[in-house]
Order: sequence, then structure tokens, then C-alpha cells
Amino acid sequence: MKSHRHKNAYVVSVNMGYGHERAAYGLRDLAYGNIITANAYPGIPVKEKKLWENTRRMYEAVSRVKSIPIIGETIFGIMDKSQRIAPFYPRRDLSTPSLQTLQTYYFIEKLGMCKHLIELLSKKPKPLICTFFTAAFAAEVYNYPGEIFLQICDADMARVWAPRDPKKSRIKYFAPNGRVVERLKLYGVREENIYLTGFPLPKELIGGPDADTIKKDLLTRLCNLDPNGIFLNKYQKTIAAELGMATCNPSSHRPLTLSFAIGGAGAQENLGLDVLRSLKLLILKNTLCLRLVAGTKKDLAQKFIKTITEFGLKSRLGKNLFVDYFPDRHSYFIEFSKILRHTDILWTKPSEMSFYCGVGLPIIMAPSIGSQEVFNRRWLKMVGAGVTQDNPHFTNEWLCDWISSGGLARLAWNGYMEAPTHGSYRIESIITGEEIKLEKLPLII
Repeated sequence: MKSHRHKNAYVVSVNMGYGHERAAYGLRDLAYGNIITANAYPGIPVKEKKLWENTRRMYEAVSRVKSIPIIGETIFGIMDKSQRIAPFYPRRDLSTPSLQTLQTYYFIEKLGMCKHLIELLSKKPKPLICTFFTAAFAAEVYNYPGEIFLQICDADMARVWAPRDPKKSRIKYFAPNGRVVERLKLYGVREENIYLTGFPLPKELIGGPDADTIKKDLLTRLCNLDPNGIFLNKYQKTIAAELGMATCNPSSHRPLTLSFAIGGAGAQENLGLDVLRSLKLLILKNTLCLRLVAGTKKDLAQKFIKTITEFGLKSRLGKNLFVDYFPDRHSYFIEFSKILRHTDILWTKPSEMSFYCGVGLPIIMAPSIGSQEVFNRRWLKMVGAGVTQDNPHFTNEWLCDWISSGGLARLAWNGYMEAPTHGSYRIESIITGEEIKLEKLPLII
């Protein structure tokens, strides 16, 4: 049973894409009441809601239009330029506010963005954890009486995530990796306001401080990913020492499962169809289970099902072919964790999902959307847990080769060993003041 003494913070997110809400979902045990969606909570002023809605629609539209040759790339490039992350080297002072930073403060101070929410929460102040910068900045502008924390959702970050005057700001940061720690310093954030925690992965994927769930799921995954025993035989003693089990358990066997996850903006639709077409014969032979995770995009789910019927695969639906659609975001996050526990390979763009390699999921990286995803891709390669997709039209060939060679098993192991996993526990410890025995997090750049 969950302890109510842990529910002593406000967790505030926004529903633009899935990333910010995914981070908030990992912190739900800390949330007093429900997780608060800053751009869609009950009672939000109509004027502010429209302002948020226009911003969200523009973000999703531009993300989807990127796939259109020349015109789409041009439009996306204009938006991305304003959010681009500056090169890290040479190390230098990057504390001067960006244009996007100043624009954010204009929305807060002149248009009242988040003012109503902050005034509402100030009546009963608690630690405030935000997964989007606007809410955190507004809390400081409107003198929120409690502590203010900001969770970074990517492996590197643009200047807009740091406040206008970082040296004087009291906002504290939860950094998912070492690069973000160092980046925040370049932006002028005081070192005492930075906590290296890791990304807050859902606890149901971890299984406590000892990571019991990860270890159990990872062994099954490694056995599926390495049918020829190339990786397992070479590192048998190491795996046994770490996971407590040396061999595969036949009773835990399940079909090799590839989950193709669509982002919140739905920009990977055509890629998903290409993957489906290429894997058609493997699906018909029942040698592979494919999950097309459409998230909350009903129209996308319907398109997938229509295409499945056209490809002559309708008989495989519900057996080794699934289209996962959820009516709302809350149920999506809950059910997606269940899907991931029975997933062997995750194919997605290098978004905040990159951090899920920490539970032992090898990640096939779709094309990046936005500057932050370019840095997420670099980080995944640095820890050795992700690989860039090959030609999707020939997925049936290269995917089988990667499995036969034990290559994807190696990625799964690297992610588990090198990437942070216990961010949600570390953040809980900081907020509650209760000590949780965890290994010190290495400074992974």
C-alpha cells in the first residue's frame, strides 16, 4: 500500500507531446492529489487556455510537417533554430537569456500565464515539482512560498530551461545525466541548486532500490535477444553475478517483441507503416510480435488497423500483432509501462524515451525531431544502448541479423549497466528527506 506521507509535493506538467507528462508520471507517488496539467487543469482561465492551446497546436503541427520534403524541413528549421542547443565546447559563459527565455517571461509577466495556478497552489504551499520551465519561472515571478524544482526531460537542454537571472534564482533542478549538470552551470545556475538524479522512470519498471523487476525482465529479454547465445555465453559469469541468475528460464519464454512507439505529435506514422510492411512475413510466420503503439491518437490507430487489413494481417491482430490505442493520457502511461515490461526492442525517436534504456531496453532510434533529440541520440550512443535505424524497407533483414549476432542483447545490457535508473527514488528522497540506500550516480556525460 502506498504511503500518504510521500504525497507531499505538487507535480505540475503540460500536455505538449508526451515527454513532460512522462516525467511527471514517474513522480506520481509524490503528487498531492492528482498530477496537475498547467495548460488544462480545472478552472484554468479561458484566455490562458487558448494561449496554451495555440502553442501546443503549433508544436504538434510543425513536428508532423517536418517529413514533407523541402517545405516541411524549412518550416521546422525556423522553429527549431529558436530552441537550438548551443555547442557545449568550448566551455564558456552562456548565462545571457535567449530570445525564447525573454518571450517566456513576457507570457508570464504581461499575459499572466500560470498566474492563476500559482496563486491557487500558494494557498496551501508544498514543494513544487515542474516538468516544464514556464510553470517554474511563473512560480518564482509570483513569489510562490514553497520550494521550486524543475525536472529536465532530455540529455541536454536549451538556454530557455534556465531562468532569466540564473545566479539569483532559487529554482532547483533535477538533472537526468551529467551533461545537464554541466550545462546548467554554463547557463549560470548555482551548483547548490543542481541535483544529479537521473530521469524519473516509473517505479513499476524498476521494482524498488534493488531493481528486482528490472533484473527479472532483463534476463528474459536477453534470452529473447540472443537466441544463439553469442552474448550470453561470453558474459555468463558477469550476468549471473549481477542478475542472480545464470541461465534462461524456458517457462518465462515469450515471443520476441518489437514495440514501435509513436511520439505525442504523431510524426512517425509513415515510418510505422514501412516497418509493418517489411515485417509482414515474420508476423505471418509467428516468429515476431509487433506492437504499434499509437498512444492517444485514435485516427492513427484506425489507420494502422486499416493498413493491417489491406496487408492481409488482420488474422494476426490480438495474437502477435497489436495496435495499442488509449482513450486518455492517464491510461496510456499506465498501460505503456505494462507493454514495456514485455517488450524486447523499443523503436522510437530519441526523445525522453531514451532514458528507458536504463531498464535494459535496446533502443532503435528513428530520425530526431528537434535539437534536444540530436543530443539524446548522442547520449544513447555514448552509453552504448541505442543504434540508429537502418533502411526501414528492409527491416526484416537487418533486424534479424542484429538479433542473430547478439548485438541487440549487448545494447540491452549496456543500457542497464550504464544509464541511470532510480531517478524517481532519488527525487523522492530529496523531497521527503527520507534516506534511500542507492549507489552513487556516476557522472555520465
